[in-house]
Amino acid sequence: MRGRAAGLGVGLVFGVVLSWSGMTSPDVIRGALLFEDSYLFLFFASAVATATIGQQLLRRAGVVSWAPAPVERRHVTGALVFGIGWGVSDACPGPIATQIGQGIVWGVPTLAGVLLGVYLFLRRSEETEPASEPSRPVVPAAARSASPSWSRSSS
Repeated sequence: MRGRAAGLGVGLVFGVVLSWSGMTSPDVIRGALLFEDSYLFLFFASAVATATIGQQLLRRAGVVSWAPAPVERRHVTGALVFGIGWGVSDACPGPIATQIGQGIVWGVPTLAGVLLGVYLFLRRSEETEPASEPSRPVVPAAARSASPSWSRSSS
């Protein structure tokens, strides 16, 4: 429960920051994608710089570790589909909920497109990557049987 509350808190702060900074405005996104305004790119650059510094600090402290993965064709294809969708809809998946909350009607068909894409992806029978290790603590069988079926992992 504590993890869900923390996730909700982070999500709310993220949504407020997206709205406050103007990142949910289709006009701001369109201006950046047409190279008319650099605000979005400067905001992204500051976010990337902050994340890079934070990850390096966590890595040096031994909190996280990772190895670089080679770029594969599916990464390039996914990036192209994501970029085309972003350009067509004037939104990336992050601000869709804030757009709907702000009454930006264009967020509704964008959300429908995202849900359709997730549905089509989940219909695929193959797994994209094998799971190497569980990302959360192992839950005893008695506790698993009490949780809803959608919350159980398939591993």
